[in-house]
Amino acid sequence: MRTWGPLKWKILVKSKDGDFMDKERSPSQSPRSSAAAVAGGAPFLSISVTDPVKMGTGVQAYISYRVITKTNLPEFEGPEKIVIRRYSDFEWLHARLAEKYKGIFIPPLPEKNAVEKFRFSKEFIELRRQALDLFINRIASHPELKQSEDLRTFLQADEEQRMDRARSYETGIFKKPSDFLQMFKDVQSKVSDVVLGKEKPVEESTPEYEKLKNYIFELENHLAEAQKQAFRLVKRHRELGQSLADFGKAIKLLGACEGDLMEKVFSEVGSKSEMLSIKLQREADNLLFNFEEPLKDYVRAVQSIKLKVGSEEATKRFEHIVRLMNEELARFQEQKTADIGLAFHEFAKGQAKLAKDIADAWRSILPKLEACSTS
Repeated sequence: MRTWGPLKWKILVKSKDGDFMDKERSPSQSPRSSAAAVAGGAPFLSISVTDPVKMGTGVQAYISYRVITKTNLPEFEGPEKIVIRRYSDFEWLHARLAEKYKGIFIPPLPEKNAVEKFRFSKEFIELRRQALDLFINRIASHPELKQSEDLRTFLQADEEQRMDRARSYETGIFKKPSDFLQMFKDVQSKVSDVVLGKEKPVEESTPEYEKLKNYIFELENHLAEAQKQAFRLVKRHRELGQSLADFGKAIKLLGACEGDLMEKVFSEVGSKSEMLSIKLQREADNLLFNFEEPLKDYVRAVQSIKLKVGSEEATKRFEHIVRLMNEELARFQEQKTADIGLAFHEFAKGQAKLAKDIADAWRSILPKLEACSTS
């Protein structure tokens, strides 16, 4: 079975009507690569999360997504399947994989936004769609997770009743109060054993495990700090863009009071300011989708790894799980290097273009301003 390479983040820009559009697709979504795979007989699994639609009203409202699967793998029902899924279905898949694949780092889901004001904004919906697309494609590119029966159910179950049965099978395990009580007793017993010295905490069991845990905690801190500064950078671009727009309007009004040559020159300065304002806002969107969001995604990923490393589950089949974690960490580091490298490349390219556009815009009106100042 082929192992897919690291996934790329989409490069998104706003169209004239304000909608976000893809400029680049991930390898698993490329029609060209899929066609090549079919022609060459190589196995492929291409998944796209598209077309977010708001369903319902008020507190019952939610977003549904069209999930398109194209594959030539024999374990799937056919070459193409289109199903409708909502966020809770992705949660179901995440929970099933986390339960069945101990020691494997399950890709993180995007966080929820309970604030009604932002929950259905265009920006938030697009960010979530992008993150869900990345989540499902990371699963599909994993050598073990992509063979999951639950993944095939998620991608192929087209009857609402079938997905409901799948969800109830999972959630039914935790519905009874007696189950919650037993889980509490198990955790209480585990804590007591550690406190009384009957069992050593996992982190004291081996230097290898301690080294793994320390690396994950340190990585989380550095990624979180980088993401925080990226957020500030996006905010600064938005604020500067708004300031240029306001300045452009003000300078045009000032020119109207002057008349003749000054009015024409001031109007051009105002127009350049407004044009640069639009470029800064677009670059802010680019930074958000292709720089800050990939960093935020990896913060979530490391946090999910940290929870797994620090959980009591690691005491079960300890040596096997630590070996799995080391293998998973190697895969994670390789993918992280590729994804974050791409994010920084797009960041540098965007900043270079923006700086050139700003310099060209102001340089073009310098002769006219000089003529005004000497006349």
